[in-house]
Amino acid sequence: MKTETKTKPSKKKRVLRALVVLMLFAILLPLATNYYVMASTENRIITPEEAANLGADAILVLGARVWDNGQPSGILKDRINTGVALYESGASDRLLMSGDHGQEDYDEVNAMKDYAIESGVASEVIFMDHAGFSTYESLYRARDIFQIKTVVIVSQKYHLYRALYIARALGLDAYGVSADRRDYNSYWLFDAREILARCKDFVYSIFQPLPTYLGEVIPITGDGSATNG
Repeated sequence: MKTETKTKPSKKKRVLRALVVLMLFAILLPLATNYYVMASTENRIITPEEAANLGADAILVLGARVWDNGQPSGILKDRINTGVALYESGASDRLLMSGDHGQEDYDEVNAMKDYAIESGVASEVIFMDHAGFSTYESLYRARDIFQIKTVVIVSQKYHLYRALYIARALGLDAYGVSADRRDYNSYWLFDAREILARCKDFVYSIFQPLPTYLGEVIPITGDGSATNG
């Protein structure tokens, strides 16, 4: 009686199977990371009414695009307006505008502060972080430069999950309030880019590299005019 012998898969088939496994891993790992980041921070996104009772050290408004004429983009105006409304409701008596001012001809933070002042907020309670070049750096510097421990983060909801995840990893007691005040034409693009950004900051939250700049401590309890310039 003959015994059947199993033939080994050819080298080509083995390579193909390995490639399929790698492709599935490359797809599933970012999706799993995104799900974890979002699910673990969902309960930290609160309403403006809930934020009004926090008495946080500061309201952190995260930067976004400023047009060539120096005016905040629509998405940034919504963030500033939300931050000002939270300030007026008593969520905190300090605003921290954090964004990109790495070049003389591009300045998010002064545009943000000017807009808030035009809305009736006094200069001395508005701080600027000129080196908030990324969400991670904004939160790292909020903790180490501005000595913030409890913070209300303001951004659109798609962005809040990542910001809150980073904040928690850095030891901040953080809550988020959504600045979604309109329909954004490019929201699908923001969502797509955010998948990769969440994966990047998931890794950053583990290793916690230093930001581009640190510097002298500027306590958020002081005078925001010290950050003018």
